[in-house]
Amino acid sequence: MHTPQNVIIIPARYASSRFPGKALAPLRGPGGQSRSLIEWCWRAARAVPGVDAIWIATDDDRIANAAQGFGAQVVMTAEACENGTERCADALARLGIAPRTVINLQGDAPLTPPWFVSALMDRMAQGAQVATPVLPLSHAQAERLRADRHAGIVGGTTAVTDAQGRALYFSKEVLPHGAQAGRMEVLLHVGVYAYTPAALAAYVGSGPCNTERAEGLEQLRFLHHAIPVDCVTVDARGRSFHEVNNPGDIATVEAGLRALELA
Repeated sequence: MHTPQNVIIIPARYASSRFPGKALAPLRGPGGQSRSLIEWCWRAARAVPGVDAIWIATDDDRIANAAQGFGAQVVMTAEACENGTERCADALARLGIAPRTVINLQGDAPLTPPWFVSALMDRMAQGAQVATPVLPLSHAQAERLRADRHAGIVGGTTAVTDAQGRALYFSKEVLPHGAQAGRMEVLLHVGVYAYTPAALAAYVGSGPCNTERAEGLEQLRFLHHAIPVDCVTVDARGRSFHEVNNPGDIATVEAGLRALELA
């Protein structure tokens, strides 16, 4: 049996605390077509060149049935998975394959640009263990992020990197602190990941860490256990890539989907 080199796994759960059942929420896209959020994400995955296989990983029969209904491959995973990375690892173990690269394209991010994923695949081909995109923000964009944070709104995750572009830390605060004076750029982290199977196995085997729990950021477990995370700089090219975190995000994401028809 041929082992695929680059696979995308879309982790999806039904029991979201902020938006239960959001994977099956209908969104209207180009031409007014209504599809579930998880189907839009699957279609985004299919737009990435060079991907050998795509699976939706879930523990919920409602999501599995819907996904199979629109033609997706599904792998059932354990209910105990704490985050998308754990679900990807569980899916890979159940599939019994060892691809070169596993991409975690989150099940609430249908506007993820395909070139973000391609950039991660390129970095993994160069020998990275884990890779994730970062987007340099303009001063105005960083100020908006900071204003949101002061208002108690978590408007995004930032990354701090070393001289080789590897992550030193990720936070829901706006880091580094000196960036507020314009001395350093702020890097916005985009929640897409690429891993080797070995890195995924190490992640699950090591167990959660304190910083991961404190920040609510799954990727900090890699750093805690000295697994390097390459931050790959990407360009949004003017494209919106909002996620659906709560019902209020649907209108914004629908507008983004419709904009794709005009691009």
